[in-house]
Amino acid sequence: MTRSDLVILPSPHALWHLSSRQPQRVAANPALSDNLGVEKKAGTRSAKTRAPFAPGALVIVTLANPREKVWGMVLSLAPEGLSMSGADLASFEDIAAMVKDGEPFTPAVVFFPMHRIERIELDLPDGTLSSLAQRFAAKTGLNPSAALDPSNRPHLDERALHAPSWASKGRA
Repeated sequence: MTRSDLVILPSPHALWHLSSRQPQRVAANPALSDNLGVEKKAGTRSAKTRAPFAPGALVIVTLANPREKVWGMVLSLAPEGLSMSGADLASFEDIAAMVKDGEPFTPAVVFFPMHRIERIELDLPDGTLSSLAQRFAAKTGLNPSAALDPSNRPHLDERALHAPSWASKGRA
């Protein structure tokens, strides 16, 4: 091994001493071509694009430990977790039948910490399959958003409960 094969590294103290003299500037003046795909003005996007999981959105949440699925309405989504009003997806058909028979329905208002949440998806129709909200409205004649809204409890306004116009288009 010759002397030209050796690489001499400065000591950590020497690196600190050098870095304290001239602070490094990283991306202080980015090239004009950086991030071409990123929108420059945040206000140009629609509300649906910015916050699809805003309060009032109807969602299906998949949870871990224990594994379960919940259908309901977002009350709040924060880094700490999700607050929602809804019901266990396994009991969806029973709840729809119960409401159809005129029995009272009080959705659970729950908080799930973020470490339990695996997935949050909007309750949307998929091709020929109706969304759960459409199925609920078709079976019960109630607007699912009004039925899941905890502020409508205990006295629901009858006008708010009428099924929306899209409910009759969905499959039961």
